[in-house]
Amino acid sequence: MPKTAPDLETMRHSASHVMAQAVVALFPGTKLAIGPAIDDGFYYDFDCPHQFVPEDLPRIENRMREIVAAQQKFSRVVRPKEEAHKILESAGEKLKIELLDGIADATVSFYENGPFSDMCRGPHVAHTGEIGPFKLTSIAGAYWRGDETRPMLQRIYGVAFATAVELEAHLKMLEEAKARDHRKLGAELGLFSIDNATGPGLVLWHPKGARVRLAIEDWLKAEATRRGYEWIFTPHIAQLSLWQTSGHADFFRENMFEPIEVEKAAYQLKPMNCPFHILIYKSRLHSYRELPLRLAELGTVYRYERSGVLHGLLRVRGFTQDDAHIFCAPETIESEVDGCIDFALAALKTFGFEKYAVELSTWDPQKSGQYSGAAADWERAQKALETVLQRRDIAFSVKQGEAAFYGPKIDFKLIDAIGRSWQLTTIQFDFNLPEKFDLEYVAEGGERRRPFMVHRALLGSLERFFGILIENYAGKFPLWLSPVQVKILTLTDAQAEPARALAQRLQAAGLRVELDLRPEKVGAKVRDASLEKVPVMVILGPRDVAAGLLCVRLRDGRQLNGVREDEVVAKLKSEISERRLTSAL
Repeated sequence: MPKTAPDLETMRHSASHVMAQAVVALFPGTKLAIGPAIDDGFYYDFDCPHQFVPEDLPRIENRMREIVAAQQKFSRVVRPKEEAHKILESAGEKLKIELLDGIADATVSFYENGPFSDMCRGPHVAHTGEIGPFKLTSIAGAYWRGDETRPMLQRIYGVAFATAVELEAHLKMLEEAKARDHRKLGAELGLFSIDNATGPGLVLWHPKGARVRLAIEDWLKAEATRRGYEWIFTPHIAQLSLWQTSGHADFFRENMFEPIEVEKAAYQLKPMNCPFHILIYKSRLHSYRELPLRLAELGTVYRYERSGVLHGLLRVRGFTQDDAHIFCAPETIESEVDGCIDFALAALKTFGFEKYAVELSTWDPQKSGQYSGAAADWERAQKALETVLQRRDIAFSVKQGEAAFYGPKIDFKLIDAIGRSWQLTTIQFDFNLPEKFDLEYVAEGGERRRPFMVHRALLGSLERFFGILIENYAGKFPLWLSPVQVKILTLTDAQAEPARALAQRLQAAGLRVELDLRPEKVGAKVRDASLEKVPVMVILGPRDVAAGLLCVRLRDGRQLNGVREDEVVAKLKSEISERRLTSAL
């Protein structure tokens, strides 16, 4: 039988120890940092005088297989901290000593297998023979404790599964993921760049990438307006005192840039849009008749992320959220959450994602100091979100302790074309900020009451969502999202003017068109347009011009000869207006 997830986590963590054992044996002088299990695999960080190269991985794997075949027993040994300190000091394990010094307990555990010993909480499998099929996949640099001011360590990643079939499937997925890497495709297709002159994690949208972004934004704006949202704009910076009132300065400090001084007052680049939306709500007293008030913004925020975790469009320092905040009476909170879920499902379907997983993130009452608000409010809020999911018959898992500091949340994680999971929609219940900002509305009886608030982001960040789209479609966007929808290729210079006239007519019909008038062979032009992943090519030769017809070549290789222009335009416009994910031609 396949192993359960907890068994896999234990097995993967054990595999990291075996990898460390192999590395220490093969490369004398190696010092150890940490080696956790992660999704699908494991890694270990090393301080090693040898610079690892890809050719080292097979050597390490072979030594690991010898250790696995030996079925070395994992033994847990508990030692007093003082004794542990002496052992680590004699071994020169300075990084482990730093970890030891941060442990409050009087004792710590070591796990020993064969000649190898490592300070670790565990647990581990019974013996190394229980470690399933594995593969070392990559080498990377990693700052010690994620701090770029600390030493750069070397990290080796691996994957491990219960069966060889699962491992093989995962390795094929990794190869496919490399081909779909949004950073590689973004450069090849001229969609975006990140330049050292602007700084890490700050995205420059190129014209073609901006066309895709505008198509996404246009859909969001039109759909949100149809669903009763009002659009607003807010600043990129505010006085630090605003973030102190909201609680972000306390609970979100590590993700905020340092304040800047303006006329002796501290100002903060905004990490969130919500306090601004609250101020708009609070600018006047509202009646119950005006609620719910749904405020939406494509708001750019700035969050400090360590350089070691930045990753293309998927982890950045400046990004635009499709953000909205709903202010409503307590009795309508469930219907508003339901409306957000309906909007989320519509977004997933529109952009071509049929599979998803849902998580309900709750607070951890044992760590109440990490959250704002009373226990009774938390329980009521969590119950409301759970009720809506159950009413919709949506399966979900509970993630205790993963709520935002101000309230519980529902997260949608989409499953892409090659089976990977991505965090997307978040719907968050907030009873804390209305209290902190003393928000009110006039109820039907004339008394003043406190509104509830819902934070809602459908696509999360436009940057991250764009990266996900690139990888999901491998750069082959559906027609309505493609930066160039039609490319006109001429056979000779004689077709240049007819091609320009055709381009003008197609542009007037609302299509995004480019011309290729280069004095190149048409085969080379078709190849280049295919590499650019253009969905529709029109090949214009003398016979086509004379007959007033078009030769259309599609991205999938099909070619349609002698097609009327009005027929092509009508079908393409229909495909775009309906946002079809497959070709109408």
